[in-house]
Amino acid sequence: MRADQKGKAGPEITEAVKRLAMLRPYLDGDAPLAKVAANAGIALRTARRWVARVRDGGPAALQRKLRLDAGERRLADNLVTLVEGLALMKPRLSIATIHRRAVAVAREKGWHAPSYACVHTIIRSLDPAMMILAHEGGAAFRDRYELVYRHRAERPNVRWQADHTQLDIVILDANGVESRPWLTTVLDDYSRAIAGYLVFLGAPAAFNTSLALRQAIWRKPRADWPVCGIPDALHVDHGTDFTSNRIILTRV
Repeated sequence: MRADQKGKAGPEITEAVKRLAMLRPYLDGDAPLAKVAANAGIALRTARRWVARVRDGGPAALQRKLRLDAGERRLADNLVTLVEGLALMKPRLSIATIHRRAVAVAREKGWHAPSYACVHTIIRSLDPAMMILAHEGGAAFRDRYELVYRHRAERPNVRWQADHTQLDIVILDANGVESRPWLTTVLDDYSRAIAGYLVFLGAPAAFNTSLALRQAIWRKPRADWPVCGIPDALHVDHGTDFTSNRIILTRV
């Protein structure tokens, strides 16, 4: 943030304060984000992006971003796209590595080479939600940014959520072939406790999901794992493994 010579807030600070005031009813839990966005006359997608910025970087993150080419020659659009693509690669690359690669490509193409600070600014301007999705996967993204079903249940077993995640580890299967295992979890929305889970090899199927759901429903042999019962609602995606009759029979 900056202030002008008379001590007054600069335009970036004023803009951040206005945006924070728009979001305040939602951040304080007084109104849903859709209503806040409608009252402020902004798109819901924009409101979600602002909320993500506040949670990642505080109110200062709501300042309007300066142009990446301010004070220097404009970078080629393809070079900016290259930097953004490298920043979203998995495993995550360091900014120094991305800068070296961008400079090498720029020299090869005869473009203006970016400074380290410019590359850093491009990466910092990427949507935090997109970075989470690229580096940590869909499960981490949904747990952090999909707010519709987060902590809305009023008591345990009102709402469970089931999901699959392919783990970032490689093991040997029974035939000695390298494979990445899958993890199926059943989560209680109220307590955020894991009610049931299953680790397996091969693509997700109704049988695997049923085993995880069965474990979630039944009492556990461990006293420190009390989560069990039948939920009022089970939220899943529309994969065939979640819509199979086997899932219905498991609950019955």
